[in-house]
Amino acid sequence: MAESGSTMREYRTEELAEAAGIPVRTLRFYRERKLLPPPRREGRIAWYDDQHLARLRTIAALLERGHTLGGIAELTAAFEHGRDVGQLGELLGIGWSEETPVRLTPEALADYFEGEVTPENLAASLDLGYLATDGEEIVHVSRRLLDVSSALVGEGVPLAAVLETARRVREHADALAALFTDLISTHLTADTGTGTGTGTGTADDPVTRLRPLAKSVVEAELTMAMDRLHQSRTPAPQTPSP
Repeated sequence: MAESGSTMREYRTEELAEAAGIPVRTLRFYRERKLLPPPRREGRIAWYDDQHLARLRTIAALLERGHTLGGIAELTAAFEHGRDVGQLGELLGIGWSEETPVRLTPEALADYFEGEVTPENLAASLDLGYLATDGEEIVHVSRRLLDVSSALVGEGVPLAAVLETARRVREHADALAALFTDLISTHLTADTGTGTGTGTGTADDPVTRLRPLAKSVVEAELTMAMDRLHQSRTPAPQTPSP
């Protein structure tokens, strides 16, 4: 094992495979599939570093969650070839027309979630589509989600718990999106404003045009639901005895 600079550790092929808990042949297979960036060459010796180790741990976590190597390879190739934010969103299956993506260095990301940026949390964030890599930068899908997640962690909520809650919220959000999309597309069309239709995704598409109304309903209902829950869990004040 060698040192590069003051803190970056380097590994030979066998050392990296052992640190990642995989056979050497698996490591070489990942390299052939372009799942790992090229190592630094020193003569015939290939040197890997901690970024390669983190990538291997991310791959392992994604495989455990049911992702295929082909899918991971496609995302990796797209990110490392600098596709724009819109294309990254398409690959991740998330549109963010109203969200502002944030480009971060690994150090800046660590500052947002001090002590919580672990390989497991990075893998969960990638799985959710919150994070992607673009060259040496990290792209977070949404400034709002980044700020909220950071604020919760700052209040003492573990990032792993935040991400697990986000996964559950995603399920409910998908159901709500289907509910309102079906409501609007069943009763409105882009051409006449009435009837049935599925929408076109343009500014004239009724689903796009009326999305703010759906958001207002969800925000109002969520606020009232949290109020009701809070009141039900708050003990009633005791009336003093006469």
